[in-house]
Amino acid sequence: MLKIVIALALAVSTAPAAPASGAERAPLDRPASTMTNAEIKAYNVGLAATDPQYIKCRKIEEIGSLVKKARVCHTNDEWKQLWVQGNQDSRDTMDAYASKAGDCRATGTC
Repeated sequence: MLKIVIALALAVSTAPAAPASGAERAPLDRPASTMTNAEIKAYNVGLAATDPQYIKCRKIEEIGSLVKKARVCHTNDEWKQLWVQGNQDSRDTMDAYASKAGDCRATGTC
């Protein structure tokens, strides 16, 4: 009985620990969208869902199809960067249209 307890204690103490946060993880060697669900699940072990390195996947409808969807996966940090870039693109577009409309009203040559 004592041998079993000692063996279990040794097995637990020598088991490799999962990294505590994404800062200790190696960067991805390929895009997350090309990883399988099992690989993503293994990568996310030990990470909080709010961790910048946590990988999340979304299904996005493909244009021209009623049923086909593309699986897109990124880390939380990459999703945030995409969101910021999309918002900036929208602002730039609205500013471009607003400036043309503003010139039209200012000159009265609409």
